Amino acid sequence: MKYNQLGKSGLLVSELCFGTMSFGSSGYWSVVGSLDYKDSKRLVDIALDAGINYFDTADVYSHGQSEEILGKALKDKRNEVVIATKVRGRMSKEINNVGLSRKHIIESCDNSLRRLGTDYIDHYIVHSFDPITPLEETLSALTDLVRQGKVRYLGASNFTGWQLMKALAISKENHFEKFVSLQAIYSLISRDVEYELIPVCQDQGLGLTPWSPLGGGFLTGKYRKDQPMPEGTRRSNEEQNFIQIDPEKGYAIVDALEQIANKNNATIAQAALNYLLRKPIVSSVLIGATKPHQIEDNIKATTWEMTTEDVVHLDELTKLTPIYPHWMLQFTAADRTNGDFFF
Repeated sequence: MKYNQLGKSGLLVSELCFGTMSFGSSGYWSVVGSLDYKDSKRLVDIALDAGINYFDTADVYSHGQSEEILGKALKDKRNEVVIATKVRGRMSKEINNVGLSRKHIIESCDNSLRRLGTDYIDHYIVHSFDPITPLEETLSALTDLVRQGKVRYLGASNFTGWQLMKALAISKENHFEKFVSLQAIYSLISRDVEYELIPVCQDQGLGLTPWSPLGGGFLTGKYRKDQPMPEGTRRSNEEQNFIQIDPEKGYAIVDALEQIANKNNATIAQAALNYLLRKPIVSSVLIGATKPHQIEDNIKATTWEMTTEDVVHLDELTKLTPIYPHWMLQFTAADRTNGDFFF
């Protein structure tokens, strides 16, 4: 297991992060997994034995059950691990128990600390942008938590490029604590993050922590062309099937991953993860599991390295169609290199 800086911070995290969305069995998130403490602890122990020191949860996962289970499972290792949790989602029907207001952030942080059984959160992530709360209010409240010692580092998730850049600018202007990372969907079938968000992360020194690196299970190889949809899988459940996939393109990607996997005595899922591990902007890739063999297979992705040629091949196979203004900027950039006149 390798360890990387989380962005430009001094915090070192394992190249794989174990996500615990499957812990607990309450509400919407129970469709992802319904693991009790015993089964969850077994997965946590496998992760720890493999050298994973970075664990991700959120207050909304099974209405706090995931935090409770993870905190209990890591109790004896607390000072050796990095725990990330999130704030933003609705936690009750009470009108203010949602969002990124000062009220909700402070109350949610205290509740997460209680559920995790700890007095500090290593990495506190805003789960998504809040359209009605000023960023100044959000960032001020988060800064207070850091300076009170309740939180060590801040992160963002599910922001647009302009929202992320605005937040970083506000933090700089007001001497607030800055986000050190972005958690965003990123895989061979979901590369939209490369349009705006990765350039922001590269320019501002944020680490990227991809979620759903296997495309909601599509990149495990269990879904194949001209074969029936496997029963009981995530993509067979409409509630979980929110990741948009072009099936024909997806099947071609899986075929390419299978060829690479076979060359390395690996699995298709390992090849999909290995591709992301080769990206310099990535600090840690989030993996999830409901069964021991799943996390054990994912961990093996760290034991080999995809060749540069294979990375380039997959880049070309899944390259994005330029959108405006990107295609225009590519066009006009030529006058900086070959002397042509456009404008």
